[in-house]
Amino acid sequence: MSTERMPNPAALIPEATEALMALNRAVTGAGVDGRLLALSHLRASQINGCAPCVAGGVHQAQRHGVTADQVHAVAAWRETPWFSDEERAALALTEAVTRLADRPDPVPDHVWDMAAKHFDQKELAALLLNIAITNAFNRLNVPTRQQAGQW
Repeated sequence: MSTERMPNPAALIPEATEALMALNRAVTGAGVDGRLLALSHLRASQINGCAPCVAGGVHQAQRHGVTADQVHAVAAWRETPWFSDEERAALALTEAVTRLADRPDPVPDHVWDMAAKHFDQKELAALLLNIAITNAFNRLNVPTRQQAGQW
């Protein structure tokens, strides 16, 4: 385990913390099921290797009623029977948006179309903002080596 390089950058700039938390509140208040937001947060954080966000994402998922099977298998969601079509659409969108640089067409039409089949535009906006804020938290925590369990 590595040691923390510095405090979380947002903690050093209180206005940044307030802005990030306000955005997070707006997303959670937009009407998307908290389970979907938690699964999306957990999956993006796994991809980015953000230990505090993975740990927090597990707790968040459990609070929102995500099953133990889902929490344990979210990294392999395609190969398990425990996710609904709606959850699969959210997870596929999360992976594509988190890995924008990995392919020429970062969010392929089939991924977008599946998400749009299950979510209206406001819900898609909330999912995209959830993915963006998760990636922002990951990009603050990972380079500064924030530690899981130290919130």
